[in-house]
Amino acid sequence: MARMHARRRGKSCSVRPYRKEVPAWSNKDVAGITKVILELRKEGASSSKIGLVLRDSYGVPNIKLATGKRLGDILKENKVATEIPEDLRDLMIKALGLRKHLSENKKDLHNKRQLQLTESKVRRLVKYYTGSKKLPKEFVYKPETAEILLSR
Repeated sequence: MARMHARRRGKSCSVRPYRKEVPAWSNKDVAGITKVILELRKEGASSSKIGLVLRDSYGVPNIKLATGKRLGDILKENKVATEIPEDLRDLMIKALGLRKHLSENKKDLHNKRQLQLTESKVRRLVKYYTGSKKLPKEFVYKPETAEILLSR
């Protein structure tokens, strides 16, 4: 598959093996896994960080196979999910960092282009999330209000 903003192909990567059931060596304690997920969220870990910790420290290669639910669904049930999805939040943080850099370095044309590409990705994701009703219909990305949105 080609890159989004470049005319070259990406590197091929390893693929997780297809499984329909939990491996025998895996941790299968649903209540324990849920408890760990909620503890990590209270400490401020993102959902990707939670998945890494569960995989590396607790022997849970796939949360959905172990619990029957996705990580986001577990967080929503316990009312600790974030308003803004994690991938959109990370792109907004990146765009804010680029804006701050460009306010200090006005002639940095490479990063000016990177800001355009990053904000393009943000707008594309906002369009997707408003269409799939994960964000409210009136949600609009504005660089001026992004910092206030992310501070919540």
